[in-house]
Amino acid sequence: MTKNLFLAMLAALAWAAGANAQSPYVGEEARDIKSLSTQEVSDYLAGKGMGLAKAAELNGYPGPAHVIELAGPLALTAEQRAGTQSIFERMQARAIPLGRNLVEEERSLDRLFASRGIDEAKLAASLARIGALSAQVREAHLQAHLEQAALLTPGQIAKYNELRGYASASGHAGHDGHGHH
Repeated sequence: MTKNLFLAMLAALAWAAGANAQSPYVGEEARDIKSLSTQEVSDYLAGKGMGLAKAAELNGYPGPAHVIELAGPLALTAEQRAGTQSIFERMQARAIPLGRNLVEEERSLDRLFASRGIDEAKLAASLARIGALSAQVREAHLQAHLEQAALLTPGQIAKYNELRGYASASGHAGHDGHGHH
């Protein structure tokens, strides 16, 4: 076999392999909003956390939804239960409408691309709105974690971290328990 024939065969094999490589996005082209899964849309509309508050959660700032779930083992007082419920309701009251607006902005961006009606100015404006809404949704969740941590004792925060599986060998999850009342 000549060197040129060998190289031609190698090139043909490489091209065939590349031509058959499937995109990880296969099936997503049928989504209503291409950039969001059905679950993500549902979570935004329900005001769920979706991991948006990991910076708080994994550094010793409990989330109100989980504190409500763990109220018994955390030995919450009546005042702490009421305060936690209030924090959760305020978070939901902010996150749900913001999530609804974010989903609609993503839908609008998708439609601009689908209709071929997108240009640089429309893209920049759409992304600015989506970015601002994303930050506001995340802020609603992170703010709730700040408020929640201030409502719990250091011992309750340590117990929360333990119950959630975050307690490390040193007994805390990147947080020393100071500064919370």
